[in-house]
Amino acid sequence: MTARAASPSTWPRPRGLLLDAMGTLIGLRSSVGHTYAAVAAQHGLSVAADAIDRAFPGVLRQAPPLAFPGHEGDSLLEAERRWWGERIDAVLAAAGTAAAPPALHNALFDRFADPSLWHVYPDVPSVLRRWHEAGLRLAVVSNFDRRLQPLLEGLGLAELFGAVVVSSSAGAAKPSPLPFHRALESIGLPPSQVWHVGDSPEDGAGARAAGVRCLLVRRP
Repeated sequence: MTARAASPSTWPRPRGLLLDAMGTLIGLRSSVGHTYAAVAAQHGLSVAADAIDRAFPGVLRQAPPLAFPGHEGDSLLEAERRWWGERIDAVLAAAGTAAAPPALHNALFDRFADPSLWHVYPDVPSVLRRWHEAGLRLAVVSNFDRRLQPLLEGLGLAELFGAVVVSSSAGAAKPSPLPFHRALESIGLPPSQVWHVGDSPEDGAGARAAGVRCLLVRRP
């Protein structure tokens, strides 16, 4: 006998939703390579934007989790900056460029914290507000760092969420179920009453490990 997964149309109506951020709610206005090239030029380093764009996804796939158990406050911020500094050097090396000076590490880290670099996908605001007004408890679960909360504030979304859980401070990254458990605790609901919406295999695997139903969106 072959088991078949239930279709979303047969799932019990949720009381809460967990949502991924990058690629689900928000995206970059320009490519990573474009921003790297612009900021690097300010530090006297010539970088080919297209080479960065080709190298960046592979470097991220091979990176250790953006998660730092036991860190908080300034220690957590330092760990986040160090993690991204290592990724920046790896991307530049893969793109055939010299290693970045520490000042460039910090400049890029700070640049990607600027809400003007990001945009909210057009369908998101009205849907989030409709869910919020309907009484659904909403939370973000993201493999990112503490820059996400002020980004969501700058983009006008933060007020809609009861919690924003990022992997760096949760101490584990998707597909670990731990960030999902943290979000469920924050909104006060069991896994059976919550759905997760994301865009990556890590979203699906992490949600399943936490006992949460998952829907994946595919942006063009």
